Amino acid sequence: MSQLQPPSYQQPRGTQENSQRLQKSYKQEVPLQTNQQNSVYESCLGQCGDCCGFLGMFPCLPCFPNPYKAISQGTVGLVTRFGRYYKCVDPGLVRINPYTEKIRAVDIKVNITPIPSQVIMTGDNVSIVIDSVIYWEIVDPFIATFLVSNVNKALMERTQTTLRHVVGSRSLQESIENRDSLAKDILSLISAPAKSWGVQVESILIKDIKFTPELQETLAAAAKQQRIGESKIITARSELESAKLMREASDILNTKAAMQIRYLETLTSISTHPGTKIVFLPPGADN
Repeated sequence: MSQLQPPSYQQPRGTQENSQRLQKSYKQEVPLQTNQQNSVYESCLGQCGDCCGFLGMFPCLPCFPNPYKAISQGTVGLVTRFGRYYKCVDPGLVRINPYTEKIRAVDIKVNITPIPSQVIMTGDNVSIVIDSVIYWEIVDPFIATFLVSNVNKALMERTQTTLRHVVGSRSLQESIENRDSLAKDILSLISAPAKSWGVQVESILIKDIKFTPELQETLAAAAKQQRIGESKIITARSELESAKLMREASDILNTKAAMQIRYLETLTSISTHPGTKIVFLPPGADN
């Protein structure tokens, strides 16, 4: 099987370097201060949990709780004892006390959160609708889990507020032409608050900038008026050129040679009709 696999995908197993490359280690343990008033109860419950957990390791004793919990790749486990956090574990099989400890899996993969569309007023008082998306990941599982009630919602609300502030300080033309600069300004403003929540914002993308129906009607009317103005200019230019040509033709036809040519053309056209009598007058006979 390994011979069929490309060399670039062959990875060494069981090495610390490989595990760090796959996922950053968050393993840590915080010493707990035992309350003297509850120390007896806690120790008794802990010993009971150890005994029942030991029996639960055997598949033939399903009535006892299994002390082993699996933490999937891309997540870390936060272990609490009597409701107090004391340990963070990496992916793998983790043993806990089923009576005194609980484990919570925290996703540390890069999250892609679309920001809901919102109508924003630009600096030149034009309403536009902006669609954006934010890429972020949890870098401090303890803060993001125990110190922030909903880190996803907090990050989304902060991004929406910052987006309205940044777009409101720019004109419509600047917002459309400089999307990358707009996203960088938003990223620089929300990075510090996000870090205090245990979150790192990777990037922000402005997906689309739409016009409101009222603005679309205004722009369409302006474009229509512009087209009408351009057509009037073209018509005026053509009429001017036509007048120039007519004047030049009139000047040419007023010459004596041109009048004789027109005289002969008229005689030729009249002679084509049968039964027509033609009386020729010599030039200058009318004088």
